[in-house]
Amino acid sequence: MTSLLLLDDHALIRRGMRDALQDEGFTVRGEAGSWDELSPLLDRDADVLLLDLQLPGVSGLQVIDRLSGRAGAPAIVVVSMYPQDQYADRVLRAGAHAYVPKSADTATLVKAVHSVAESRSQRAASAKPPQRAPHENLPDVEQALLVQLARGLKLADAAQHVGLAPKAASIHRARILQKLRLAGNADLAHYAAQHGLIAH
Repeated sequence: MTSLLLLDDHALIRRGMRDALQDEGFTVRGEAGSWDELSPLLDRDADVLLLDLQLPGVSGLQVIDRLSGRAGAPAIVVVSMYPQDQYADRVLRAGAHAYVPKSADTATLVKAVHSVAESRSQRAASAKPPQRAPHENLPDVEQALLVQLARGLKLADAAQHVGLAPKAASIHRARILQKLRLAGNADLAHYAAQHGLIAH
């Protein structure tokens, strides 16, 4: 469910937007009449901020600037009485994600919020770091031992190569097999080749 923050200095307008959007299934996590009131609400992990441009103190454009590039910041839909043909391009260049005139109907606003929330979700998913390969979670000594065993060295020789006593190497080998869910040295060699740790 898409969650929202509302920033508009007119309480009646906020109430109207809140009621209309909640009727459409959105969750309003907080509302504010100024930047100072909004700041403590930003840790509520809302998906979209509905933002007026004309605000006391910090302006709407300044709010966009402060949130642009901020990790975890909500996507911004500007909802303003200013003429769309004069301000839409300006706020989009500044970092907002959509512009909706206050004269628009609820359906237009809902469509804009849905579109921006979906785009934010896609950006967040693409920004996730790639999943680590299982061997990358092994301690350094076990990664080194894995490579030596995969190259075909006997356990004693592999142990000497990585600076382990044979008994300790045997324990580490068992742990490697368990962590990587492998059966033996042949599987280790296959795994290492698959992940570019040794030449095929």
